[in-house]
Amino acid sequence: MIIDVNESQIRSLDQVRAILDGTHTLDFAPAASPGERHEWVAQVLRRFRYNQLKRPHRGLLLRYLRRFSGFSRAHMTRLVQRWKRGQRLSWVKGTPANAFARSYTDEDVFTLAETEREYGRLSGPAMVVVLRRMYQVYNDERFERLQHLSASHLYNLRRSQAYRLQHTVYTKTQANPKGAAIAVRRAPAPENRPGFIRIDSVHQGNTEEHRGVYHINAVDCVTQWEVVATVPSLTREDMLPVLRAMLEQFPFTILGFHSDGGTEYINYEVAAMLEKERIEFTRSRPRRCNDNALAESKNGNVVRRQFGYSHVPADWAKEFNAFCVELLNPFLNFHRPCLFGTEVPDPKKPGRTRRVHRPEDVMTPLDKLASVPGADDFLRKGITLDQLKELARSQTDVEAARQVRLARERLMGKVADQTRPRYTDVWSFARARSA
Repeated sequence: MIIDVNESQIRSLDQVRAILDGTHTLDFAPAASPGERHEWVAQVLRRFRYNQLKRPHRGLLLRYLRRFSGFSRAHMTRLVQRWKRGQRLSWVKGTPANAFARSYTDEDVFTLAETEREYGRLSGPAMVVVLRRMYQVYNDERFERLQHLSASHLYNLRRSQAYRLQHTVYTKTQANPKGAAIAVRRAPAPENRPGFIRIDSVHQGNTEEHRGVYHINAVDCVTQWEVVATVPSLTREDMLPVLRAMLEQFPFTILGFHSDGGTEYINYEVAAMLEKERIEFTRSRPRRCNDNALAESKNGNVVRRQFGYSHVPADWAKEFNAFCVELLNPFLNFHRPCLFGTEVPDPKKPGRTRRVHRPEDVMTPLDKLASVPGADDFLRKGITLDQLKELARSQTDVEAARQVRLARERLMGKVADQTRPRYTDVWSFARARSA
C-alpha cells in the first residue's frame, strides 16, 4: 500500500514514536523530487529543534526521517551535518558552471573499445598509433578526435564506466594480490654471530620410471655448521616438516634464513613458519652469485662427495634422511675440518683487504663455534659447549669417518641392487650390452 502522508501536524516525539511503531506495514514513497525531500528534512529538523535534543531523541528522529524520506543512513548523516552548519539542503540541478568540457564523447569511447576488442588490448603507446593511423592513413572519420588521444589519457578512458560496458578484459588470478614480497633480496649480515644459515637443494636425478630424491643442505655463515636432509620431492607437504626438523638440529638459535629464488623456499608457508619463529628471511639478488655461494660450494664438497651423481629413487628418501641425521651431520660438525678465511690488508692495493686461509684457521665447526666471543649466549636452551664437546670426544675422527663410509656404502649398495636392470636370459643381457 503506497500513500501520501501529511505529517505537518506531528510536533512531538511521542507522536513520532507512535508512527514508527504503528506503520511497519506502510511504504511511504512520496512523489516529490529529491530537492523537495531535502527541504522537508530541513523543515522537520527545525520543527523538532534537533540541536537541542538528547542523543536517544536524535536517533528516534533520524529513524523517522529515513523512514519517510527514502534516503540512506549515510546520506541522512550528510544532510544533518550540512543543516547544522547552516547550509542549504536543496538538490542542485544542472552542470556546475566551472565544469570541464568533454574532449571525447561516448561514441569515441565506444569506437576505442571496439578497436581494442579486435586487437586484444595492446599497450597504450601502441594503441595510440593505431588510432592515429585509422584517421590519417585510412581516413576513418570516427577517429577524428581519437587521433589526438595520448597514451596516459587512454588509460583514463579504459577505467571509465562507458568503456567497461563495451569491453571487459579478463586476466589470470594474481599469485600475490597484495603485492607483498616474500623475503628480502639481500645477502645475510651475520656480523660474526652464529645462526644465519644459507640453504640450497641438490637433486639426485630422474629416470624414465622413477623420480630421484632431493638433498637439502643448510650451512651456517659463521661456523659452517652444516645440516643435510633428504626429501622425496620439493612439494610443500614434504619440505615443511623436514625444514622444521633441520632448524631444530642446529645447536644455536636461528636468526636468519637465506635461500635462492626456488619456489620450495619462496612461498607463504615457509615465510609463515619463519615469521612465527622470528627468523629473518632473505633471498639471493639477481646477478650476485656470491649471495648463496657458501651453500653451493658445500653441495659439491660435501653432498656430491657423499652421494655422488647416480640416481636414487624417491622411495629411499626416508632411509637417506635417517643416515644424515644419525651419522652424516654429527660427522660433518664434530669431525670434519673446514677452512675459515681471515681478512688481512692487501699489500698491492692500499686500503683494501683480502682473504687468506692460514693453517691455524682450519678447524671443525664445533671448534669454530667455541671460538666465537660469547658463544654460550647464542646456544639453545639446555645445550652447552661442554655437552657438544663430550659428544665429539665419544669417538675419534677416523672412527666417525669410517662409520659414515661403511653406512653409506651399504645404503648405496641396496639402492644399486634395487635399480640394477634384471635380465631374464643371456640374450637380453647381450642386447643390453650392445645397445
